[in-house]
Amino acid sequence: MSTSLNPVRFGIIGYGNMGSSHARFFAQNKVPGGQLAAVADVDPARLAALKADHPHIAAFGTHHEMLKSGLIDAVIIAVPHYDHPSIAIDSFAAGMHVMCEKPLCVSVKAGRALIAEYEAKYTHLKFGIMFNQRSNTVFRKLRELIAAGEMGRILRVTWLITDWFRSDAYYASGGWRATWAGEGGGVLINQCPHNLDLIQWITGMMPKRVIAHASVGKYHPIEVEDDVHATLLYEDGAVGHFITTTGECPGSNRLEISGDRGRIVVDNGVMTWNRTRVPVLDYNKTTSQHFMGPERWDVQVPVGAQPQEQHPEVLKAFVKCLQTGSPMMAEGVEGIRGLELGNAIMMAGLTGKPVDLPVDGDAFDAFIEDMKKTYGGRKTLAVADTAAPAGDFSSSFR
Repeated sequence: MSTSLNPVRFGIIGYGNMGSSHARFFAQNKVPGGQLAAVADVDPARLAALKADHPHIAAFGTHHEMLKSGLIDAVIIAVPHYDHPSIAIDSFAAGMHVMCEKPLCVSVKAGRALIAEYEAKYTHLKFGIMFNQRSNTVFRKLRELIAAGEMGRILRVTWLITDWFRSDAYYASGGWRATWAGEGGGVLINQCPHNLDLIQWITGMMPKRVIAHASVGKYHPIEVEDDVHATLLYEDGAVGHFITTTGECPGSNRLEISGDRGRIVVDNGVMTWNRTRVPVLDYNKTTSQHFMGPERWDVQVPVGAQPQEQHPEVLKAFVKCLQTGSPMMAEGVEGIRGLELGNAIMMAGLTGKPVDLPVDGDAFDAFIEDMKKTYGGRKTLAVADTAAPAGDFSSSFR
């Protein structure tokens, strides 16, 4: 932790879609207390783009060169998923604080190894992960209500998150996209890490078993999953549902949480609480009514103003953490929970067998290798020469 309020000098590793977006946040003064000092990318074309966008920022052909430069205090890792753990360790070893783009990595085994290395050697350095949707005031309020016991026992959690539409052109925008070797999966590892983080962060619950069905290339000529339906079974009897795809349009984004004090629905950014006047489980045991439930009040819950942009909120909290020791938006070690949930859903969905948590890391790695052999090379989309569509915030490095 810094002992003063000196600016925190950042280096971005990977100047693709998300890396270049982070650079813009600094250029637009959206990260108070932070400044962009350097960028590293193995692709000369990316570095040329950097110089065109930000001519005064130092450019390096490898992250190793940048880490040795003396120009930076912290890094933002914005590269393809498989490279996250090794680059994070390199950065820690060089004395850098680390902000890692989601997901933490591809497999829970690699994630556990990264966290073990960090906790054994580098806890004097700060480690954050870019779960920018934790800045959403709707989700923050919902988490607060559940943690305070306002909903009582949680009975059901259902997230229908099908508004991740992606076209064939999107998948053709990078050779590593939608491949097992380059990305390690599809919608679960690319689009859904935020939702998989939030579903456990909001509730404080992790399932004990996952049952799922997933389809490879249902809507696109790709080799990874683009449609998933999962059932989550919890130790206390609660049940969860997670449904996602990149093929539907228009899609839905509806989160329902049912508890002993009614149901909360988050839809289109609005949170409505159908709150029961008395606990449902108690009412069930004492009422003489056959069909009528307890009195309920339908309340639109006030959540406060949303931040104008989410990613700068995470970076601002990270800078403040480095300068004053205040909490960051999401600790890097927390990334393992949503990752494990995604691993379980993916393996259950594509093997047709239930997966128990904690996930067997060796079994998941073997599953990924099997997917590479079974589906590798089936992506038939040619790599586009143009940049990815505006608004695409997936990491890109190559």
